[in-house]
Amino acid sequence: MSKVWFITGAGSGIGAATVTAALEAGDRVVATGRNLNKVRKALNHVAGDNLALVSLDVANEAQAKPAVDAAISAFGRIDVLVNNAGYSLLGNFEELRTAEIEQLMATNFYGVMYVMRAVLPVMRKQRSGRIINISSLAGVVGFKHCGAYSAAKFAVEGLSESVAHEVEPFGIKITAIEPGFFRTDLLEAHNAKYASSTIEDYAAEGTAENMWSGYHGAQQGDPAKLGDVLVSIAGMDNPPKQFVAGSDALAVVQPALEARLREVRAYAGLSKSTDGAAS
Repeated sequence: MSKVWFITGAGSGIGAATVTAALEAGDRVVATGRNLNKVRKALNHVAGDNLALVSLDVANEAQAKPAVDAAISAFGRIDVLVNNAGYSLLGNFEELRTAEIEQLMATNFYGVMYVMRAVLPVMRKQRSGRIINISSLAGVVGFKHCGAYSAAKFAVEGLSESVAHEVEPFGIKITAIEPGFFRTDLLEAHNAKYASSTIEDYAAEGTAENMWSGYHGAQQGDPAKLGDVLVSIAGMDNPPKQFVAGSDALAVVQPALEARLREVRAYAGLSKSTDGAAS
């Protein structure tokens, strides 16, 4: 059966690729973005009656419900929500200003929360739905210069897994996607943000911009192929709760989780020593 998608951050990268994949699968899509001209330009090749464009700055809670209402007005329902909007803020934790971190969280975490709150009543009424939250490899494993970005993505992971238990009785399934390096605009010079201050003790290791900017355009992941995978996941009766996307991500996540499990087992005795009889 044809689905209706609601996709944030649809003006580039994984968002635009998922819009294209869903339309090619015969579905209808509400593509949202803060800059509708950018979204329109990115999706000009697939424009048609099955595509509706809606303005949405996910960091602004007041815009979430009107955007969802516009989607319902256009197509009558929402079957798949893809929370994709976000950007990167990179730098040593001590060098990041609180305001910079709060701004990042407003988009990368609270934006996910606001849109989920607006869409869940629709899906509960339908007694069906799929929510796909775009997390990151950095939402599973910590990396240098990624403290703020990882904090937001780890929060998305926790929100996704916890809420999944609450809404499953209503036929709603939630999947967190954990992409590795994909050829998106995340590290593009005009999109990526870096720490605005420097601390001399960290200088010997070089700047975050020097470390990360070189990856832009050289990532091995293909957003179009990930878009096709997301369409497949949205059609599963029992989709995964977490999905690691890309061989590079698998190569990092698998040993990291195995090392974490070994550490849990190594300190199991100490953990159990905290047990005590109830008074």
